[in-house]
Amino acid sequence: MMNQTACRWSMGLQLLLLVILASGCSSTSYLSVRKTPRNPLEGPLNLLSQSGPSPSHRTEQLLQRYDLSSKSREIPTRTLESLQQENRDDPSLEKTYAIAELAYVMGKRSQMSGNTSRALKLYTEAVAQSYLYLFSPRFEMARSYYDPQFRMACDLYNASLEDLLRIINTQGQLRPGETYTMEHDGHRLDVQVVMRGLWGNQALERFEFVSDYHVRGLQHRHVNYGLGVPLIAIRRGDDDQDPASRFYPRGMSVPVTAILRAVERPSAHAGDQHVIVCALELQDPLASNVVEINGRFVPLESDLTTPLGFYLDNPEFRLSNIATAGLLDPNRTSHLRGLYMLEAFDPRKIPVLMVHGLWSSPETWSEMINDLRALPEIRDRYQFWTYMYPTGQPFWITAAQMREDLLQTRSIIDPNHRWESLDQMVLIGHSMGGLVSRMQTLDSGHDFWHILSDRSFDELNAEEEMRQRLASTIFFQPNPSIRRVVTIGTPHRGSRFANDYTRWLGRKLITLPATMLQVKTRIIRDNPDFFLNTDLLTVTTSIDSLSPESPVLPVMLSARRSSAVKYHNIVGEVSRKTLLGRVSERGDGVVALESARMDDVESEIVVDADHVNVHQHPRSILEVRRILLEHSAEMYAEFNRRMTLPVTHAHPLPLPPVINADDLNVMQHVLREP
Repeated sequence: MMNQTACRWSMGLQLLLLVILASGCSSTSYLSVRKTPRNPLEGPLNLLSQSGPSPSHRTEQLLQRYDLSSKSREIPTRTLESLQQENRDDPSLEKTYAIAELAYVMGKRSQMSGNTSRALKLYTEAVAQSYLYLFSPRFEMARSYYDPQFRMACDLYNASLEDLLRIINTQGQLRPGETYTMEHDGHRLDVQVVMRGLWGNQALERFEFVSDYHVRGLQHRHVNYGLGVPLIAIRRGDDDQDPASRFYPRGMSVPVTAILRAVERPSAHAGDQHVIVCALELQDPLASNVVEINGRFVPLESDLTTPLGFYLDNPEFRLSNIATAGLLDPNRTSHLRGLYMLEAFDPRKIPVLMVHGLWSSPETWSEMINDLRALPEIRDRYQFWTYMYPTGQPFWITAAQMREDLLQTRSIIDPNHRWESLDQMVLIGHSMGGLVSRMQTLDSGHDFWHILSDRSFDELNAEEEMRQRLASTIFFQPNPSIRRVVTIGTPHRGSRFANDYTRWLGRKLITLPATMLQVKTRIIRDNPDFFLNTDLLTVTTSIDSLSPESPVLPVMLSARRSSAVKYHNIVGEVSRKTLLGRVSERGDGVVALESARMDDVESEIVVDADHVNVHQHPRSILEVRRILLEHSAEMYAEFNRRMTLPVTHAHPLPLPPVINADDLNVMQHVLREP
């Protein structure tokens, strides 16, 4: 009696701990607004000084050499004009930099005093001069990448362009496809706003500045240092011209980097003004992290983390609230079920589909996605998708729905199966999501049907719709597009957490759709003495389906699987010194080690983590990185082997890891040719 009481107390304590762990993310805020935007020139140019911004010591020295230094903190306009004339008479790298810096400081002072139009012209001058410093062929021999001033020139370009864009954005002119005009040093600049990459000019509706936000809810902020202004682009909405648009979540925000550069084309004159055509390019750093300027490959300054945090904070799609609703009332969230793409669909890249577990949502993958996309070798070869489903229903129901959703997705984005990368898919499943993922690669044969009955399925007395619905759950084949599955903290043999108490509680709290329950009841009623075991029909909740006594789990372990699929496993184990470790059996606190481990895998590691956090552990993320690199190398080697054989059917050639949008458009045009 004491043992049973102690066991119940232990299970109750585990449930309490799990509730605390799982609910910890429900109030997570991923971003906070900074009091002042982040600016790399804040220190060097004293931007926050009470006396106002001032030039650097190196620029002051140059002004002194030309007898242009001002004794006051105010910089007279004639100082800048005189230095500009000196540079026209005798151009030099040092003077070009000093002009850019002075123009930026004066622009800041003008904006602080409320003179926005003057600030706009000065920021334009600062962008133009820092651009010349960085790229003018005239200074090629004098330019030194080891000079700290070179990085300062990059920061000047980025900061002045950002302040320029802020003014333009407030005037409602920062829109792809638009052209606006600026004045610069007696010239007129016609600036065309152009979207580069996979997003079209009409796909993005507004922009936020990354520098306005501080990342709070994600452990790491991943930044690539280079040229440009990192932005958060908020997607407009459904696009009838883009088949993939139906898989983009509402309120989707993506990283964009803005750069301004001159366009090589014949110049013109408008009256007394020399007209220069410039392009304000909005680059997608997930498509390419470099841009070519004047024959040189330049890294883009980009931030992949802040746009992700901005999306996760979006109140229209607050995923942490969906996790609880999806568990307790699956009917409420059934309309959200399906596949979600977290970046522009790229037919060159292999999809990585992440499947969450019980009492969870795609939000749980934010740490792993954030860290993996930061690695160029991963983001150049893979695109990340997530799968959303109501977690209150038995996992085999979810597996059937996901099977259907994957087939529908492929038929929409690639109906002719032209893109080979889509046949190299990787599934990553956490907890119950691992079971759902693994079921996509199994051949059911009659194994699952024999759990229910030893009679023929054809003898079943049921309406055609009921028969089809049951058949989709019981009979299935491996999805040929899936080539690798990674399971993390998965209860392959069930979890003792799904005990009498938690299963009873689940039935009390979880409300499944009435139609689902009615169909099962009707089938059993209309087929007396037909079934050996009705668990597949009568199990009503996901907690029931995860019981170690479930007859489905051993059938899954022995079922035939696709020979083309490789499996990997990551297992959590908490220290016995922790409270959770002391009250639970050896494992991650929810899934026992003996249930989580597998024999038929290519690799398996054990990490020191509890069930809720095992997929967010650094070692787990590094292991997934290793698996993805191994997978892409094998897929490339497989393609090379196939190319040495006689070609029997057409496949698009694999593209290099980084390719510009124009090349992709050419590729798509070629594929459309008869």
